[in-house]
Amino acid sequence: MIIRQSRTEDIPEIMTIINDAKTYLASQNINQWQNGYPNTEQVENDILKKESYVVVNDDHKIMATSMFTLRKEPTYKEVINGNWLISEDEIYGVIHRMAIKKEFKKLGLATFLFDEFHQQLKDKNIQSLKIDTHEENLGMQALIKKLGYTYCGIIYTSYNAKRLAFEKVISQ
Repeated sequence: MIIRQSRTEDIPEIMTIINDAKTYLASQNINQWQNGYPNTEQVENDILKKESYVVVNDDHKIMATSMFTLRKEPTYKEVINGNWLISEDEIYGVIHRMAIKKEFKKLGLATFLFDEFHQQLKDKNIQSLKIDTHEENLGMQALIKKLGYTYCGIIYTSYNAKRLAFEKVISQ
């Protein structure tokens, strides 16, 4: 099993995984990813910017996907009822659009992706990884807390959706 950057030909499989995640979130009455986001255009943009990653098994099947960037997240400038651990002036990593193919859930793939992104940050001497999630997405919240993330407050997305913001300081 490896993590690699996504390619254009991966888009149909990435969208299948994202659409499965949308269906799952809806089945849990979580109003996340229910407004047309993420979509094919967003994934294409992530690939063009070299910010889209996939986990591929030994049979070359895509098992999971995630976006990871070192670009500042504009919606992270203002944190309500809290603060980031590391200043917004510093370079930090951001994860968005993480999803696991339904038949590969519970195999630790999300942790595998987080570990990869943590290592990329360590290699670049960057101390912070930030992520946000829906307040009802208890599965993602449990995972990021287990991985040592700290709740930092509330942010609002560009489409004015409330999200809980978390950050981890990556040890050097």
